[in-house]
Amino acid sequence: METVRIAELLDPFMETEPSAVLSANQLQSISTYIDLLIRWNTRVNLTAVRQPEDIVTRHFGESLFAARHLFPSPTERTAVARVVDVGSGAGFPGLPIKIFAPQIRLTLIESNQKKATFLREVVRAITLTNVDVFFGRAEDFPVTPSPADVVTLRAVERFDSILPIAARLVAPSGGRLAILIGESQRERVGALIPEVRFAEPVKLPLSSKRVLIIGTKGPS
Repeated sequence: METVRIAELLDPFMETEPSAVLSANQLQSISTYIDLLIRWNTRVNLTAVRQPEDIVTRHFGESLFAARHLFPSPTERTAVARVVDVGSGAGFPGLPIKIFAPQIRLTLIESNQKKATFLREVVRAITLTNVDVFFGRAEDFPVTPSPADVVTLRAVERFDSILPIAARLVAPSGGRLAILIGESQRERVGALIPEVRFAEPVKLPLSSKRVLIIGTKGPS
């Protein structure tokens, strides 16, 4: 897919400040990723979203929207934070966050072997470093020796059971949990993980029903 068109489609999800503009290399990585996703999706059920432009807005747009809220400044985007993406599936939001903030150390947790293989292929194809694919369930992922600075969660099954597991992976003092969910689910979040303090939900661009919620662990 042409990088100019990708940039146009992503514009509603990105800030207008120059520091948030994606570079030519970042856009090319996204283009390569889309091509791989479409090719693999013919034999592995990675996403129900089939049209390339819809893939850009729904998957990459939402993921990059989360990325710029988690790492809003150039300084934060160069910090070596540990990020864990739970139930990564086709790699969202974890891999676009890595493209946006290349210095993070990313772990993608995926229990489906074919999807885990796809994730490794994307990492290889767009030459990302400091990315691990954990093939297994989130409940089996070791918290020690170092819990995550950021844990992300998006469009997972068994939401009520997986949310406390994701929260367990968050560093106890200042770690953050970022959730991309439907607005109808947000009321359950606080009850399921009271140890996490959440900011007000932020509506996702081009959607009337989906929000980003970011919470922090630790004393208020």
